[in-house]
Formats: sequence, C-alpha cells, structure tokens
Amino acid sequence: MSDPDRTYRPDRPIVAELAAGSVVLHAPSGRVCLLRYADEDRWGWPKGHVDPGESLGAAALREVREETGLASVALGPEIAEVHYRYFERRREVNVYKVAVYFLGRTEETAFHPEATFDRVEWVEMRVARTRLRFDTDRDVLDGAARALAPTPP
Repeated sequence: MSDPDRTYRPDRPIVAELAAGSVVLHAPSGRVCLLRYADEDRWGWPKGHVDPGESLGAAALREVREETGLASVALGPEIAEVHYRYFERRREVNVYKVAVYFLGRTEETAFHPEATFDRVEWVEMRVARTRLRFDTDRDVLDGAARALAPTPP
C-alpha cells in the first residue's frame, strides 16, 4: 500500500501534539523492537500521544504495552526528542509533533500487537537502520546506540 499524502500545507491550520515512545531492547539478545504500520508500509518505534496529566515516561510505557503487548519493560534514560510536521487529511489540519523517546529493556519475547501493525519483530540495530524510512527514526536509533555505548574511562 502507498503512503497517504501527508505533505505539509501552509494554508491549513496547525495543531501541536506531544508523543512519547521507546526503543525497546530485548536485553538477552541486544535486538530492538520494530513495528510495521500495515496501512503505510513502513517500520517505526512504539510511540503515541501523551494523555493530559500523564508523564512522558508513563505515556511511553503505556504506548509500548498497547502497541506491542510487552508488559514488563524497564524504562531507562531519555535518548531522543524529535520534531516534525505533516498534514492530517482526516482532520484537515497540519500537525506539529514533538516525540520524546526513552530506552527500554525487557526479557519478554512474545508480541501481541495492535491491529494497526501487521508485523512486530526483534531485529539487530543495523537491520533496523535499513528498515527505517525517516531520518527522525534513524536519529532515535542513534540515540539508543549512544546510550548503550560503553562509557570511556
């Protein structure tokens, strides 16, 4: 399936949205969790909106649980903050989104994804880089790699 037209439209209204998510690391294998959006034929990280009054960390954990089915994830440090904008045809508005990502770790292996996703996989970080379409998603991967790198003496 092809991407919907999400080209930013400067003549349309704009709304701000805050999201939180995680690069979830399968601690025993060192692989990361990637989700494939069925309707857009693209891979991404678990993330979603932050509810009013909810912390970024709580939102990230909730979104991981809802989107992947992983219930036992330990949230680590913040690894990236990305900003982007797009046009949302359904509401006829531009969206300016800020998404904050954390490093997560789990020993769980089984996924129970939401219907929005047709695949969820544990993949090596180098494989994740080749699957991610957007620079912002690769920036998040780079943040996870920096957080996992050994600290020099």
